[in-house]
Order: sequence, then C-alpha cells, then structure tokens
Amino acid sequence: MTFMPPSCSLALKEWAVAVNALVDGGQAMILRKGGIHRDDKDFRIVHPEFLLFPTYEHQAAELLKPKFHPQLAASLEENDVPGLVTISAWAESTDVFELRDEEKLARLSPFHIWEDGYAQKRLHWRPKRPLTVALLRVYALRQPQALPVLDEYQGCKSWVELGQDVPLGQMDPVVEESAYRAQVQAVEDALESPS
Repeated sequence: MTFMPPSCSLALKEWAVAVNALVDGGQAMILRKGGIHRDDKDFRIVHPEFLLFPTYEHQAAELLKPKFHPQLAASLEENDVPGLVTISAWAESTDVFELRDEEKLARLSPFHIWEDGYAQKRLHWRPKRPLTVALLRVYALRQPQALPVLDEYQGCKSWVELGQDVPLGQMDPVVEESAYRAQVQAVEDALESPS
C-alpha cells in the first residue's frame, strides 16, 4: 500500500495528451531523455512521487499514433484559461528501465501513444545517454488544482519545483492494483523476450 502524502510540491512536465492517457489508465509509461535546459540534460527520476504537470507547446499530431489524434485535440481544448495550469494527477514511479536498443523499444510500442518513429528519435537523441522508460502508478485528484503558470515553470525542463505545497486531498487510482501489476508484467515480458 502506497503512503499517500497530504501534499506535493514537485511536478514532472509532460505533454497534456500523455498526461491524459496516464489519467485515463490507457498508458502507464513515459519515455524520457533529457531536457534542453542545462540543469536537465540527463533525465532521471529525482523523486519517486510527483504531480503531473501538463504542457501544450510541443505537442503535434504527427508525433502521435493516429488513434490518439482526437485526444490531442481534446487536450488543446482543455487549455482554455491563459496563465493557469490544472494539476489533476499524482504519480508514483514503480519501475524504471534504461534502453539503448531499438528492438526493445519497438516491443514497447503497444504500451504508449507516441508514433514509433518519434519514439526511436527520442532513443537516438544524445545517443550516449539511455532512454528512460518509467512506469507510473497514477492517481486522479478528486479536486484538481488550478495553479498560476510562473516564469520558473517555463522552458524545456522535465522537473519543476512548484514553490508551494499542492494539497492532494482524496485520490483514486486510475487502474486497480491487479490491472497495474498486469501492465508492469506485460512491459517486463516485452523487454525480456528474445530478440
């Protein structure tokens, strides 16, 4: 049983369409390298528990599998209040893998929203560094929190310290424990299957 903290001040920035896929329970995985920001060149899980901070500026339909294009359009429509971001989920990183292998990444295709060519591009960007695959146990906040977007949140960086404790209140797992464990096992099986 995960200890549920009363608040959190750390957030991972991720495309809004990906955050929505995580919150809908259709995906439990993120694929990350590093940010362009100098302090964020090498992606790492800096803390196993964090909020999900939806971003909108780099999302593009051609980078997503076609079946997720409607979700992209929906994510853009939800970004309707300039200067505010809505935090609706908290996550616990349960499993982290580092990938350098195209074949293993290709076997993960059924588990994420990104177009396969874009996932491969992420793998090959900064080729000396591995691609981080993190599996997230996601919880939906019953009372999402709208926060002003501060200057320090801007830029191509993965992690933001929000500068305030965001109350989590009551949260619900987006998938039941057994379903989540099945997702984790399926990913592990895909990574371990012979080439």
